[in-house]
Amino acid sequence: MSNSRFRLLSLVSILSLLITATTNFVAAQRCRPDQTETLKRFKNEFAFSSSCTDDAYFLSGVTCDNVTGAVTVLRLPGGCLRGTLRDNSSLFELSHLRYLNLSFNNFASSPLPSSFGQLHNLEVLLLSSNGFLGQVPSSVRNLTKLTQLQLAHNKLTGDLTSLLQNLTNLTRLDVSSNQFYGTIPSFLFTLPSMSYLDLSENHLSGSLEIPFYLPNLRVLKLYHLNITHQIDLRIFSSLESLTYLALSGNSLTPTSVYSDIDFAESLRVLLLSECNIYEFPRFVKSLKNLEYLYLSHNRIKGNVPEWLWSLPRLTSLDLRNNSFTGFEGSSDHLLANSSVQVLDVAYNCFNGSLPDPPRFIINYSVWNNSFTGEIPLSTCNRTFLDVLDLSYNKFTGLIPPCLSNISIVNLRKNKLEGNIPDEFYTGSSTQTLDLGYNQLTGKLPRSLLNCSLLKFVSVDHNRIDDSFPFWLKALPSLKVLTLRSNRFHGPISPPDGPLAFPKLQILEISHNGFTGRLPRNYFENWTNTSLKPEDEEKMYMGDFVTDKFNYEDTLDLQYKGLYMEQGKVLTLYSAIDFSGNRLEGEIPESIGLLKALIALNLSNNSFTGRIPMSFANVSELESLDLSKNRLSGEIPQELRRLSFLGYIDVSDNQLTGEIPQGTQITGQPKSSFEGNLGLCGLPLEERCFTENTTSTDEAEEEEEEGGVLKWRAVAIGYGPGVLFGLVIGHVFALYKPGGWFIKSYGQNRLKGIGSL
Repeated sequence: MSNSRFRLLSLVSILSLLITATTNFVAAQRCRPDQTETLKRFKNEFAFSSSCTDDAYFLSGVTCDNVTGAVTVLRLPGGCLRGTLRDNSSLFELSHLRYLNLSFNNFASSPLPSSFGQLHNLEVLLLSSNGFLGQVPSSVRNLTKLTQLQLAHNKLTGDLTSLLQNLTNLTRLDVSSNQFYGTIPSFLFTLPSMSYLDLSENHLSGSLEIPFYLPNLRVLKLYHLNITHQIDLRIFSSLESLTYLALSGNSLTPTSVYSDIDFAESLRVLLLSECNIYEFPRFVKSLKNLEYLYLSHNRIKGNVPEWLWSLPRLTSLDLRNNSFTGFEGSSDHLLANSSVQVLDVAYNCFNGSLPDPPRFIINYSVWNNSFTGEIPLSTCNRTFLDVLDLSYNKFTGLIPPCLSNISIVNLRKNKLEGNIPDEFYTGSSTQTLDLGYNQLTGKLPRSLLNCSLLKFVSVDHNRIDDSFPFWLKALPSLKVLTLRSNRFHGPISPPDGPLAFPKLQILEISHNGFTGRLPRNYFENWTNTSLKPEDEEKMYMGDFVTDKFNYEDTLDLQYKGLYMEQGKVLTLYSAIDFSGNRLEGEIPESIGLLKALIALNLSNNSFTGRIPMSFANVSELESLDLSKNRLSGEIPQELRRLSFLGYIDVSDNQLTGEIPQGTQITGQPKSSFEGNLGLCGLPLEERCFTENTTSTDEAEEEEEEGGVLKWRAVAIGYGPGVLFGLVIGHVFALYKPGGWFIKSYGQNRLKGIGSL
């Protein structure tokens, strides 16, 4: 039912957008020819993504005056423009503009043009998330008709009071997440029409005062102001229309936190995270219309008060990272009748049995506590439950049989036992199943094949006794499969060709009993296709997203010789770990097809033969571990091309010859190459005394022995920087008399917007 409703809403939204776009396009047809020509010149100043090149799409956000034909409204599609917005841009010829929205484009870290001050008729100027940096030009003060100004999420600087002092008609102002300095502009609190004010995450100083009565102020966001003065909560009690108050990351006066304050009855959202609070605020009890309460990352001790669950409209409660030890009241059904839908009490000191979750719970997150006993069976009766995260506790007993009903199931690092319930029905909503670090036995449930939405499966560090689950390749969305440290056994090579999981990014099967050889084409069909790297910052919003919360999958992965918890694994990571098994034979040359693999671990096996030269094609590789095998021959000199290789370990093999002399390789510790009696050169102390005299014919024979393949271009995973990318390479083998010759094409590293 919920999926159908979501699809219906999505369809309605799409139709609404199409109708709006059509209406705006018709409006654009009323524009004067000179205005249309100016718009086209403006469009030609920038590089556009392929989805934005159509003129009709570009003009869909244009509105012109019915009488004069002048452009008055310009809403450009977010993500379309890429380049530098210059002072002489054609945009500033549109002098009749009243509404301008350029938000969520990429202006290449350019300064904010002073020519914005020429658009004297502007009433709405929206420039959020554009990459602007530097001083805001003083000409912005000329825009005295502005009622809305948004500059959020750029790198702009300047004295905020000086910048805004002439803009007395403002009703909505958002300058958050910049580098503005100076004192808090107190005059903003004298503007009677101000309804939305966000000064958050800047370098403002001075004390916060509200000198006048503001009847229309509804939203006030002042988090992380970096001011040294404590904020007295009582100054907000006069704001009778206030619905949203965000003060997270500031220091509050203790007397105001623990006193009774008569906030406006309209207050629905109160965000007081990271405010150094050490007792539960008593005034919250009087907020009968409160829907969202965030008190995370404070120092609150003791029990959660019983009266909290009686607030009639409380929907989302975040108490993460405090020192709570329990819930006031004795009944296991204490929370059951609460209106809470999102409850996060992770990173506290709760112990004892877990209370039955609220009746309408959507997200029940209690990870990293000390809860004991069995998981309440009442969780199976919570129809709306999407996320159940009970990881890092001390739960015992069996896993409840209702996992199919829940999208995200994380029971990692408990003491659960028995079999994984084989009760996943057709149409199951399960997307994440993390059961790692328990005491589970039996086999992987074959009914997982009914979970067509399944992306993430982790059963590492259990006692599961099964063969490799080739059958999971039928799951169209599976990206992560972790079987580490169990009792899996048998071959990992399918009898009918290469291993083919359509979207697999992470395969972690170390420390099991897998045996056999890998065929030369083993990696040929690892064809994961993904987002372009330049879209990562915009597109990554979480692995599971609703209008009330985001959920991010995490996983313990061995990376650069260490086990670390990696976040954003579904989007930003690509790894293979076959270590600690009994695999033998040669490493397949087709490993070179994995152009954007980040980490590869084949250590502690019985691989023989040479290290494939095709490793040089894995251009995004950062971590490579081939230690404790029986590899022979020389380390390919081509590995010097792997400029991102920060960790390599080939110790305890039978390698010979000179270690490739590149910065990334010679900077490794000696231990990475020890246990190979024939190796010489830095970082080892053994010097190489003979020149490489291998003849051309011998080199050609070595290449032929290496088994050059005619590879198809494929890509997997994501590159570093943003840790993902789509890299397509071609390697052609051309036969000529006398041997094999390789024609290789250099690979360019695709760079994204952000990084871990």
